[in-house]
Amino acid sequence: MGDHAATLSTTSELTATSLDPRLVAKLADLELVTVGELLRYVPRRYLARGDSADDELPEPGTWINVVGHVTRCENIPMKRKPGSFLKVVVNDGRRTYEVSFFNARWMKKRLVPGTRLALAGTVKYFRGQIQLSHPEWLVLPDAVDDRVQGTSMLTEMYADQAEQDPDHIASAEDMDHFSRDIVPMYPATKDVQTWEIWRAIRSVLADLGPIADALTDAQRSERGLLTSDEAVRKIHLPDTQSDIQEATERLKFDEALAVQTALAQNRIAAGTESAHSCPHVRGGLEDQLLALLPFDLTAGQNDVVAEIAHDIGQPHPMNRLLQGEVGSGKTLVSLLAMLRVVDNGHQCAILAPTEVLAAQHYRTVMTMLGDLARGGQLGAADSATHVALLTGSQKTAERRQTLLDIVTGQAGIVIGTHALLEDNVEFFDLGMVVVDEQHRFGVEQRDVLRAKGRVNRPHFLVMTATPIPRTVAMITFGDLETSTLSELPRGRQPITSNVVPMDNPKWVNRVWDRAAEEVAAGRQVYVVCTRIGDEKSNADAQEISVLDQWQELTESGPLVNRSIDYLHGRLPGDEKNEVMDRFTRGELDVLVSTTVIEVGVDVPNATMMVIVNAERFGVSQLHQLRGRVGRGRHAGLCLLMTTAKPGTSARSRLDAVAASSDGFELARIDLEARREGDVLGAAQSGGKSSLHFLSLLKDADVIEDARELATEIVSADLPLADHPALAGLVDAILLPSKLGYLEKS
Repeated sequence: MGDHAATLSTTSELTATSLDPRLVAKLADLELVTVGELLRYVPRRYLARGDSADDELPEPGTWINVVGHVTRCENIPMKRKPGSFLKVVVNDGRRTYEVSFFNARWMKKRLVPGTRLALAGTVKYFRGQIQLSHPEWLVLPDAVDDRVQGTSMLTEMYADQAEQDPDHIASAEDMDHFSRDIVPMYPATKDVQTWEIWRAIRSVLADLGPIADALTDAQRSERGLLTSDEAVRKIHLPDTQSDIQEATERLKFDEALAVQTALAQNRIAAGTESAHSCPHVRGGLEDQLLALLPFDLTAGQNDVVAEIAHDIGQPHPMNRLLQGEVGSGKTLVSLLAMLRVVDNGHQCAILAPTEVLAAQHYRTVMTMLGDLARGGQLGAADSATHVALLTGSQKTAERRQTLLDIVTGQAGIVIGTHALLEDNVEFFDLGMVVVDEQHRFGVEQRDVLRAKGRVNRPHFLVMTATPIPRTVAMITFGDLETSTLSELPRGRQPITSNVVPMDNPKWVNRVWDRAAEEVAAGRQVYVVCTRIGDEKSNADAQEISVLDQWQELTESGPLVNRSIDYLHGRLPGDEKNEVMDRFTRGELDVLVSTTVIEVGVDVPNATMMVIVNAERFGVSQLHQLRGRVGRGRHAGLCLLMTTAKPGTSARSRLDAVAASSDGFELARIDLEARREGDVLGAAQSGGKSSLHFLSLLKDADVIEDARELATEIVSADLPLADHPALAGLVDAILLPSKLGYLEKS
């Protein structure tokens, strides 16, 4: 070990190591600042000697790393201008790469045939041949080299070359490592090459003492796992494929344990907080709404209502996820729960991601409650409450009155957008928060509203119409109890879905003819596009915008004399509401829109959904959009217009959507298509991916095992005071931004 071993730990800054400061600065650009972060920057794949390339050809523009041998190297004069370029052909055991270096005669003596070479560059193709133009390169030692006999001579030769050209020749101290049978390849960039990352990791590992283990010997033995120290070293310096597998199994469990420990801390800590206990009030608003409904709740709705009722009847805050298919009745279930809270004298708030959805919630609640929502008005029922709407686009006088109704407690239910989060919004006594489509909100935004309870924490209900696979729910919502509405209310109509190729004019014309038929029958049509059309960008010519599609439909074709308008997120708030109200009242035949209508919008007379450039949307998003139709007496039709060619992965995803109405199955497909991403909400928290080994599709058993162990440990030691290694593991795997997400979600 080096001189730093005595003081170097996983929490040490890389600036405190023996690494070259220039390399430390490069690593910082990858957000690798501490020793632990560097060691958790794991290989993307491994190269076994004689087995270099991926099976699949890389896409043009992809940044790739290649390790192979030079088979040809020649200087070629340029035809149209002075100078020459060096053409090098490299074979990695599976395919060849043509590499060009301009005005680089001096390199020819370095890159003689037989030289083992590492390359990193951007892929181009010419006549089917992969080409790399002026890539990063590094000459590597090759232990199997007939021209050189003996390790000492090999070391001496490379040491001499490395001294002359340190940026492009593997150093003598790297010799043993680059001659290994298995070489790790790290996610690299143009500025930081895979070999630079490996050098840094090897240097740090040499100076690092044993890594503390979060598991006891008994816990490891029961699961057949390596120690943390063994796993980290083997993942970066494997001697065999089994080393990689064993290290992966341990690091996978560590990731699951870290997440489940943080969630268990949140879940158990929540039980110590105070909330208003809200029992059933006989004859209250909840009972009155049930009496008004022209239908009975489904069995599933009754079960979920009972689960929520039990939670809000406790003196500590409910933390529950309510998921259900589009149109499964989540709004009604949440309204019944809110009325129980109002019956007990407290206020409720619904947070919606867009003004369109907030306005839709307001219309729905007012329609469902009728006179019960007109508290303070003439003719209202004696027990009626007041329902308020707060958005950023409200006029000053209206906004001032709404704020007054909220702070005085006059408004029992407050529906709003991000405007609810502003400092000047004060509740008289907030007892429950409902967050609709929570994935649209960031960490701090959700927490602000929960903190508006003056004395007690409000009960908290998260709603989502995006079905969540069980393993994802265990990771992302492990601190919430989960309720699922799996059946659709009686009366929901089936939706037929078809994929339409946009390069076939006959089929495209038939789409608009079919839309005209729906309109002629007195029904309405949505047309959804990917972008607005007023962006100052070089958009794909095949990507049709809202404004372009609206103009085309109003100027030509079978819908030309129909009432057509457009809707998008950058319209003024009052204009958005006016357009949506007109469509809801049936005054518009066709609405051309962005995904602002994705969730919550309920127009029973809308029977047809046309999604243009459907390949640009995610699978679950397409399922959400499709759910806007078939909500009335007539069956729904969804046409997925696409430029994706048959046989491509994009087309396969669309075919899957057309073939299935099972939201959970489509959510699984969506997860696969997104390669699982970072389910801890990096998009909201601004952090980078923290799960490298855990597969949400394949590792349900690992996640459940980790959840049980974490719950057992945290139940006995909430702050992890007696488990410092586990506390360190949580900090290491869940970056500060992620911990914030878990604490506040």
